[in-house]
Amino acid sequence: MDINEIIKPENKVYGKSPVLKDAVMHYCPGCSHGTVHKIIAEVIEEMGIQDKTIGISPVGCSVFAYNYLNIDWQQAAHGRAPALATATKRLMPDKYVFTYQGDGDLASIGTAEIMHACNRGENIVVIFINNAIYGMTGGQMAPTTLLGQVTATTPYGRDAKLNGYPLKITELIAQLEGTCYVTRQSVQSTAAVRRTKRAIRKAFENSMMDKGTSFIEVVSTCNSGWKTSPVAANTWMEENMFPFYPLGDMKDR
Repeated sequence: MDINEIIKPENKVYGKSPVLKDAVMHYCPGCSHGTVHKIIAEVIEEMGIQDKTIGISPVGCSVFAYNYLNIDWQQAAHGRAPALATATKRLMPDKYVFTYQGDGDLASIGTAEIMHACNRGENIVVIFINNAIYGMTGGQMAPTTLLGQVTATTPYGRDAKLNGYPLKITELIAQLEGTCYVTRQSVQSTAAVRRTKRAIRKAFENSMMDKGTSFIEVVSTCNSGWKTSPVAANTWMEENMFPFYPLGDMKDR
């Protein structure tokens, strides 16, 4: 068959979203970030809001999102993305404003910012990548690291007496009056990707309806930080993280 017959538009099965730049992603093989980027790009494309969307990323692996998504971006100091998003959305209420943050950023140095932004009910979207470790800076224990989990700073496993307990930040945020939609999802399977994509779209739609803050946690892998293969990382996540961080909607109003 002639190649020109194969590449006809009617034979097209899938095409990369034009919101994704033609840049090779630097993420480690098996990292969840790339999949979440793809989902965000598709939602923005399908909603037709590429020129109306502003992303805000802080320090950590999440900061590199601006290399891959062809939208307006701002970079915030470590943990301060919700504060910058608040100002951006209030100054430009017609824009779709979202933060893209990791657990070491949002649930540690940025705890005050995220809690108060959500409590105020800012009309922003928060996408929270929880891989239970500091992925970029050496694999140290994060607030979300599980009990018994080995990291660079807990070589014998996280001990509650020494290190405290893992922080279920999403459950806390669901209790705040300012949040309208709080959910925990994942991207380790096709079905999970579809659910997460629906959640992100719903969150973007909420941001224009003055409902308050939409918060999406994505339980993710960090096979480099966990010192395992991509396949084994998915299995470990399903067996260990999902029981402690159960998936599903916590709040929807």
